[in-house]
Amino acid sequence: MRTKLFCAALIGVTALTAAAPAEARINQRQSRQQQRIQNGVNSGQLNARETYRLERREGHIANYEARARASDGGLNGRERYRIERMQDRTSRAIYRQKHDAQVR
Repeated sequence: MRTKLFCAALIGVTALTAAAPAEARINQRQSRQQQRIQNGVNSGQLNARETYRLERREGHIANYEARARASDGGLNGRERYRIERMQDRTSRAIYRQKHDAQVR
């Protein structure tokens, strides 16, 4: 009986520690993307309209993440996957906007 209880507790702890790095990765990536946008503004690669659109996308991701965390106390695999896909698309948009041929 104790062995089964110990194994169940060990599996639960393992599942929690596996989810923590994924959630930290989401937050770190969000921070890096915000920094990329700010660097683009400072260097003149992004104009006001581009910045607004990129920030709006970042806000949409943050709102989705907050709603997902509030609904069941954390993020499940599907929600993490969706957030990471949204971040992928936003990252590509940041790159495209910083490297387009627009004159500021």
